[in-house]
Amino acid sequence: MSYQESLLPRIEITPGVCGGAACLAGTRIPVWILEQYRRSGASDAELLRSYPGLRAEDLVHAWAYVHSHQNEIEQHIRENEAA
Repeated sequence: MSYQESLLPRIEITPGVCGGAACLAGTRIPVWILEQYRRSGASDAELLRSYPGLRAEDLVHAWAYVHSHQNEIEQHIRENEAA
């Protein structure tokens, strides 16, 4: 199931995949983990090197999703830190 396909075409939420977290389409890379790396000081260039299948456009969509779903992203980060 795609989430907000017309606004963010590269973001998908699929029940049962990555705990239902928003991921970049066609990957199992959750948006929240990219945001967590960014908060830790990783640049977009570093993220693209770490995830060779990603494109700069994917990160643009990821950051837009983070911006519009801040509470959801915060919750996923908190849950991961507590695990």
